[in-house]
Amino acid sequence: MVPILIVVAGVLLLLLLVIVLKLSAFFSLIITSLAVGIALGMPISDVIGSIERGMGSTLGSLTMILGFGVMLGKLIADGGGVHRISTGLIRTFGMKNVQWAVVLIGFAVGIPMFYNVGFVILVPFVFAIAAQTGLPLIYVGLPMLASLSVTHGYLPPHPGPTAIGTLYNADMGLTLIYGIVVAIPAVILGGVLFSWTLKGIRPNPPAQFMQVDMPADEAVPGFWVSLLTGLLPVLLIALASGLSFVLPAGSDAATAVTFVGNPIIALLISVFVAIFTMGIARGKTMKAVMLSLEDAVRSIAMILFIIGAAGSFKEVLVDSGVGDHIATWASDLSFSPLILVWAIAAAIRVALGSATVAGLMAGGIALPLIESTQVSAELMVLATGAGSLMFSHVNDTGFWMFKEYFGLSIRDTILSWSLMESIVSIVGLIGVLLLDIYI
Repeated sequence: MVPILIVVAGVLLLLLLVIVLKLSAFFSLIITSLAVGIALGMPISDVIGSIERGMGSTLGSLTMILGFGVMLGKLIADGGGVHRISTGLIRTFGMKNVQWAVVLIGFAVGIPMFYNVGFVILVPFVFAIAAQTGLPLIYVGLPMLASLSVTHGYLPPHPGPTAIGTLYNADMGLTLIYGIVVAIPAVILGGVLFSWTLKGIRPNPPAQFMQVDMPADEAVPGFWVSLLTGLLPVLLIALASGLSFVLPAGSDAATAVTFVGNPIIALLISVFVAIFTMGIARGKTMKAVMLSLEDAVRSIAMILFIIGAAGSFKEVLVDSGVGDHIATWASDLSFSPLILVWAIAAAIRVALGSATVAGLMAGGIALPLIESTQVSAELMVLATGAGSLMFSHVNDTGFWMFKEYFGLSIRDTILSWSLMESIVSIVGLIGVLLLDIYI
């Protein structure tokens, strides 16, 4: 029991460093890893070795996934693909079904982009749509942002779920398929239906946010080109996963499909396609496109360090042997490990604010549960991701972005944004538990 109490004390130390002392999450995770390793009786040299291995193993393949993902998002945004997807879906669905259009926009844009980047890109279109249709901002905006948030928490090749999936050694294709099944009701309940209950909340956004420049149609790529470019990595991964069930194992076709469906290769192919469709075909020089991609990669440097530090914390827990204690303790529990990992991720999310850090920390703590309980690794990814979205509040940058862009009070932001995040988190857990019955 003592090792588990040390882990709990380590999490409390992490909260103290981040919340009270305002230290960067990266430094806080490294300090916590050192403190927990030493407290668990590991020699200091072994603790340092665990930190190095944890960071290296976590960032190995994930670095390319993160890099290619942010490149793809940058290309689609700069090339006008986001604008084309938005306007095309709205024209197709019509004003009465505008919420379903913005949900699809959130999915299409959210999968390759970090949440904060997607938010900044999409919110101006929310304002433009609301101005053109006369619909309330919350009615238009919340479904889109719920969709964007769910892709952030549930669906590979988004960095958070991909990092957790790598940690659990989960099949990315199955995780994506299961994730879409769970995400659909979460977005409908948390984004679309919940927004209908918020008629009393009246946003008052700053004037500059309402001044949206919309490019001319001839200046942006076609709708289907934009949509397929944005969704190409998802299509490749899902297609490879589906074909793996019907192709003969070990055949040349199965090998080729597995290669193309690897998240790194799928994203690399998508980036090359986007370089042409969103760059060269739009009249941009290769040099200009490459400079834009370099800027995109620079923007994720600290995120990479934070994810790597979370991996270091995980490695210390594994190398110290505390994972065996957690597995033994969990084997005596009367409820599902899916509920446990969701609760751990939710508690860290509420305390720290960062969904990515919450997911990775919970993953490191709960990793022994997969082998000891034989639970589905893919469902563990989704349960962890769902917990990492729980009740965003004042310690989360997403909370403040929503508040300031929409011009809401803290009370109204909690009643809208925070509750929406809680709904998608709880619905996600319920969806995972239902899938667990049949898988």
